[in-house]
Amino acid sequence: MNDLINDPNAARLIVGLRDTGYNVKTAAADIIDNSIAAGANAVNINIELMHDGRKIVYFGDDGQGMTRDEVRNAMRYGADKRSDAKSLGKFGLGLKTASSSVCKRYSLISRKSADQELSKLTWDLEHVEAQNIWEMLDDPVTSDQADMFEELCGDTGTLVVWENCDRILSKDYDPGSKEKAAIKRLAETLGKHVALVFHRFLDTCDERERHVAIRINGVDVPAWNPFYPTRSDQVLAESKQRILVELPDCSEAEAGIKAWILPHRRDMTKEEEAQFARISNRAQGFYVYREGRLIQDGGWLDVFGAPEPHTSLLRIEFDFTHELDEAFRIDVKKSRILFHPELEDGLRSLLQPVYREAGNRYRRITRDDANKRTTIDHGSSNKNIAATANVSKPQVASADPASQTVEVNNRRGVKIRIKVPVQEHVNPEAIYVEAVTTITSGHLFEPAYRSPGVSDHVPGVLLNKHHDFYQKIYQRAAASGYAVEGMDLLLYAFAMAEQNNTDPELEPVFEDIREEISSNLKKLLRNLPDPTSAELTELDED
Repeated sequence: MNDLINDPNAARLIVGLRDTGYNVKTAAADIIDNSIAAGANAVNINIELMHDGRKIVYFGDDGQGMTRDEVRNAMRYGADKRSDAKSLGKFGLGLKTASSSVCKRYSLISRKSADQELSKLTWDLEHVEAQNIWEMLDDPVTSDQADMFEELCGDTGTLVVWENCDRILSKDYDPGSKEKAAIKRLAETLGKHVALVFHRFLDTCDERERHVAIRINGVDVPAWNPFYPTRSDQVLAESKQRILVELPDCSEAEAGIKAWILPHRRDMTKEEEAQFARISNRAQGFYVYREGRLIQDGGWLDVFGAPEPHTSLLRIEFDFTHELDEAFRIDVKKSRILFHPELEDGLRSLLQPVYREAGNRYRRITRDDANKRTTIDHGSSNKNIAATANVSKPQVASADPASQTVEVNNRRGVKIRIKVPVQEHVNPEAIYVEAVTTITSGHLFEPAYRSPGVSDHVPGVLLNKHHDFYQKIYQRAAASGYAVEGMDLLLYAFAMAEQNNTDPELEPVFEDIREEISSNLKKLLRNLPDPTSAELTELDED
């Protein structure tokens, strides 16, 4: 006898494997994986509550089916490796660990042709515990099971039966309407999960995967695409959508990546948002697909920090094939992966611009709402400037809106030609200071030359409504005219000092100064929140 062979304790291990992290949704998805791997065109799931309180779940598919020997291999813990490396089944454990996570007894019934007898084997955890040996049961197919095979599979295919389902509901119910309602909610929740995980297979218009119909209690599960492509923007350049990933053996394989920014809630109806977008903090981040099947939905996988509202519109579509399984250390449940630290760094660098853009879009939209709710009066500032004739500022020699350039006489000389915003037909009451949403540089302010008509341009300053300083300080100061006017005059004075001392050589220097001022203010205000709706309401009332 070889005392180095150390077989596991059957009773302890088969029970211990129930707690590998599955829930009903992920367990059902694993069974569906096997059906798709078997070439099924349709998968039918029935969840039945019997009159005596027993819950039975049937998974039937019309795939290629199995012989008696193949059924036995499929029921082995650590089944033989599949011949097709692309198969959605991976470890030879899914059927067993998924099923036992929900029930204490499960059966596999299959056949490859209509003239073949149904083959059936059963794992009963209570039997294994009692005998403490890895012994399956070879019970005959019951008439109910034969009927369900015909109904859910057809002539050929495979039927998985979950019985003694002690973990199918989150709590125990007394038999009655509440238990029926709980089973109905379970079916609905499972439907949403399946609609997401297998949406490429369910969508008849998605040519990346072959079409598979999935039904729960006779109802077709529709595909739910988390990227809402008909309304969202794909913002990652095509040249950046393929990533080379190094494998442990130093070979390389390609992964695909796309970045989607969804529409803001404000731009959708409640019904549209609930049905197609489902915006939430938890839903942002990576959606990772292995061979077309979703294995992770949401979360930043250490590429960026914790989810937060400003990036809730960003979802990353990440695709890989079985060739990269080792690189991503996919888990048994096929529900999460791990990125290597070097890949994390590469993805962070690649996605930083779109991550920032998603945050900026969210802020622009929410801040546009705030700007509409709160009117900040810059009229006093404009009157004050107009009445102060001796302010040191450049004198305009000419202005050209077509080329966005002006010639000015300032401390650097006569007819200094500089490039700067030139605006015509400006509201005379906002000629010197105006807050706008058109500044795309990120600067808090920028000089401009403005005219109420098409001539007689005067130097002024534009304020960026999207900058943190305007949102967090100006908005809160809206009720205090002196505070707003003081900030307006300060920024106007900065702009005039710049324009009165610039020339083509110094122009980029002053722009760099504005960039540094604006960037430092953002950093200093980072931990100061935007005004809440309640604060804006109070300001409106004041």
